[in-house]
Amino acid sequence: MDNHIYVTRTLTDAAMAKVRELSHPVIVGGEEPPDRATLLRDVAGAAAVVCTLTERIDAEVLDAAGPGLRVVANTAVGYDNIDVAAATERGVRVTNTPGVLDGATADLTFALILATSRRVLDGDRLIREGTPWIWGPRMMLGIDLSAGATLGVVGYGRIGRAVARRARAFDMSVLATPPSSPLTDEDRLGVEFVQLPELLERSDVVTLHCPLTPKTRHLIDAAALRRMKPTAILVNTARGGIVDERALIEALRSGAIAAAGLDVFEDEPRVDPELAKLPNTVLTPHIGSAGTATRDRMCGLSVANAAAVLAGRAPLTPVN
Repeated sequence: MDNHIYVTRTLTDAAMAKVRELSHPVIVGGEEPPDRATLLRDVAGAAAVVCTLTERIDAEVLDAAGPGLRVVANTAVGYDNIDVAAATERGVRVTNTPGVLDGATADLTFALILATSRRVLDGDRLIREGTPWIWGPRMMLGIDLSAGATLGVVGYGRIGRAVARRARAFDMSVLATPPSSPLTDEDRLGVEFVQLPELLERSDVVTLHCPLTPKTRHLIDAAALRRMKPTAILVNTARGGIVDERALIEALRSGAIAAAGLDVFEDEPRVDPELAKLPNTVLTPHIGSAGTATRDRMCGLSVANAAAVLAGRAPLTPVN
């Protein structure tokens, strides 16, 4: 089939309805990611690819699509799964879905902060396992966020700023690494900008919101973890590769830091079994954007980007 739209994973119902309204044949993948052979087969002759972060769109895939490919619309904010340089070289537009998932990801970030700081899973396990207990002044103590705790935001973009707003509502002090984009007065309010080493040393909770690039891969390594307080918590809802997981496991095991809340993993979807064995982790399967309304907006924006390019218009949220 030529000149078709290849949707690598089944999108939300509303987004799939929009795809089928377009004047192109459609090939749709299933609920699970396509294997490499299927991806290369179904992309052949495509005019547009609507993909997710689980598909690696590299030069081989772009060449398999052929010269008729005009756009790769990624259903994610990050686009480290796409070889943007190779796409640009072939005249293929790349788009992403920024802005529509900021609130949902910030909500999940704060859920992980609360779960780790107040030992929610420890309490849940105690009750479910039928462990005898009685209230006491020293029972299950954790970090009291609203009693002067400091949040360190690494990557003060849209999602980082949304997390900071939530932190201010909890009366937390907020540190952030210097942003690369302009700030509003509200975004500056109550935030102290410091370099990463100082942020790590001063924060009670460190939350990661930077993209995964060669520069940020293993940004949080053994040396960075040693800078953190032994009572501190690390939260990652960005990309797993920002953290050196082996170093993190050792830090959690040795008590170099107190806990970690992770929604993303270095070798995702594989999760290091040692992380799951640690009692001081809260682990979720990349659900930062998994709100019904948010996923509808994400998928809808991907389709709208593809539709715009196919109609000869500029994409709404271009990467290149």
